[in-house]
Parts: sequence; C-alpha cells; structure tokens
Amino acid sequence: MTGPGAGAASLAGMTLLERAINYTLGSLHLVTPDALARPTPCRDWDLRALLTHLDDALQALTEAVDTGQVALAAVDGTGELVATLRGRARRLLRATAVARHPELVTIGGHTLTSVLVAGTGAIEITVHGWDVARACGRTDPVPPALADELLDLAPLLVACTDRPGRFDRPVPVPPGAAPGDRLVAFLGRQP
Repeated sequence: MTGPGAGAASLAGMTLLERAINYTLGSLHLVTPDALARPTPCRDWDLRALLTHLDDALQALTEAVDTGQVALAAVDGTGELVATLRGRARRLLRATAVARHPELVTIGGHTLTSVLVAGTGAIEITVHGWDVARACGRTDPVPPALADELLDLAPLLVACTDRPGRFDRPVPVPPGAAPGDRLVAFLGRQP
C-alpha cells in the first residue's frame, strides 16, 4: 500500500506487532533451564529449537523495521537464549516506536509492504508465545482482542501450500470457541 493511507496502515501494523511482542514477553518469563528440552505444540521441536526460531524471527523483524530489508543469513545461536530473546524483543519494540516505518521491505530479493511484514510477524510471534507457554505447562489463551485481529489476517497469510510444512492442518474447534482457541487451531495447534 502506498499513498495517503499507507502511514496509518503501517502504524496499525506496528501497533499489532507491538501487542504480539508484549504477549510473548509474558510467556518468556515461564521458561526455565529445565523446560528447554520439553516438547512444544510445534511438531518435532523442543522448546530450545522453538526459542531459537523465535530469536531468528525477532532479529529479522528488527532488521525489517530498522533498514527496510532483511538479509537471509545464518543466525548465531549462542548466548543465553531467553535473555537474548527478551533483549531482541525489547529492541524490536524500541525500533517500532522510533522507526520511520518504510512502506516497503525487501526480503531475499522480494519486496513486501511493511504492513504485510508486521502482520506476518505478529502472527508468528503471538502463536510462538502461545507455544512457549504451552511447553511450560500454562494454558493461558491469546488475548481475545489480539486474537480477533490476527484471525482477520491469518487466512490471508497462511495458504494451503503452507500445510503441512510451515503449519499443520487446521484443528476443528467447537462453535463459539474463544478467538485465541480459533487462532491457534487455524494454525494447526490443539487449543
């Protein structure tokens, strides 16, 4: 999106991303060294692998906000993982607050709108925050207002070609299920 409404859309995307980060920061407080080997709702991943993936996502999103491009490179997986994640999440929050919010972001030679990147990041960060909480034994749902907004975006960003692979097939939920349950079920997780 370019033109007069682009700034407002970009700001809305960044606000959604900020809410996703804050939700996930709450989940990171649950992680203990003993929990790192626990399985997660992400098939074949333990909590350490999930946190490493989340670290990569936060690093890429910060790069997108700071520079308007993301270099596809190997990630340094060293350091104290949870502390590194918290630091990256806080850096991304600061970046969203002060960045000029470029309208376009280049990722691996492909140009996307910053709104699309922010929405995709918000979904990824939120669902992995939920995954972290589940791996740590908590069943707290995604906040309803955040889940409602992400449910509007998820069908636009997760295609049939993403399943199975990036996401498992949707899980059926009963009529009237809470927004957070519908979101994680759409993304292939058992609420």
